[in-house]
Amino acid sequence: MVRAQQLVLLALGAGACTSPSPPPPVTEASAAPVRLPLASAAPPAPAVPEAAAVASPPVLDVAAVLFPDAATTPPSAARCAAGPDRLRCLFSARYEADPAALRLALDLHDATGSVAGVQVEQDMDGGFRGKLHLVPELPIGKHRRHLAWVAAAGADFDAFFAALAPLARAPVRYRVRPLAFRFFRSVGRTTPSAYADGWAVSYNVSGSLHGSAEAVRDTLFHEVFHLNDADHGDWSPRALGADYGEIVRRCGTRVACLAPYAPGDTMVRGGTYYAFQPDNGEPVHEYAAELALRYFREQRAALRGERPGNVAFKCGPDENRRAWAAMAAEFFGGADAVPDCGR
Repeated sequence: MVRAQQLVLLALGAGACTSPSPPPPVTEASAAPVRLPLASAAPPAPAVPEAAAVASPPVLDVAAVLFPDAATTPPSAARCAAGPDRLRCLFSARYEADPAALRLALDLHDATGSVAGVQVEQDMDGGFRGKLHLVPELPIGKHRRHLAWVAAAGADFDAFFAALAPLARAPVRYRVRPLAFRFFRSVGRTTPSAYADGWAVSYNVSGSLHGSAEAVRDTLFHEVFHLNDADHGDWSPRALGADYGEIVRRCGTRVACLAPYAPGDTMVRGGTYYAFQPDNGEPVHEYAAELALRYFREQRAALRGERPGNVAFKCGPDENRRAWAAMAAEFFGGADAVPDCGR
């Protein structure tokens, strides 16, 4: 077991939160991985248009994601010798108890280069959530649906960026693959649902936000934004910090005051909007991730010819308009399929 030294970019979980309709949007140190013989595999070429690709995607160490420490490594993994069948052998050793989950994990890797492994056991300081104990939990058996939902989210993201790319005036710089998915369970809790660092998303099979494919898709988009934010030199405090700070100075945590500025409806039980919740790392990071998810939801609806459920975020206060434009320009090539305000 390891104790996390720092927790950043932690997604909310139901133990601390309630979620009004519509469904809520949804780094830690880890033990040194067991170094089986090198098992990295170059990810397949992205299915999205060239404009949507980010240069130099990482190549994942498959063995390190599947078997992060000795405690999570079955004896059968040692039999995976170097050679053309090594990759399948490693996945087979990890998912030997569930052939259906094995097929999902292999298909996910074939399609995106992503690897579905496990997190290491650890204690974590969850901020307003309190102390948390996390244990590795494979997405097999009754948890297999989570692996299927993760794969479905990846396909949805590919379709989204393929549709968005023709509207972009510059390259889209938002990476969604390949990722290391580290599955875990929080003991006696349903929080955090997920957290992200270093092109990895740690996913809680008992997370309160993971009740449907749509909810998982939204949670992952939120978390993947954190990875992109970091990859852009911690963009959100620089680009959004001034307006965000002024909103907080003006409103504090008062829900009625914050409502026009909140990108999402998710509320922390006994607190305020998740985007403005204190004691949650650097709060502007969460505001930005909620804004990215709002962008995804509104653009996706517009591209599919659907009417958004709410008034367009950019059509709210001036702070919203500036944040929306900055987000679109930095990550999405300036693309905006949402009709202009007043139309």
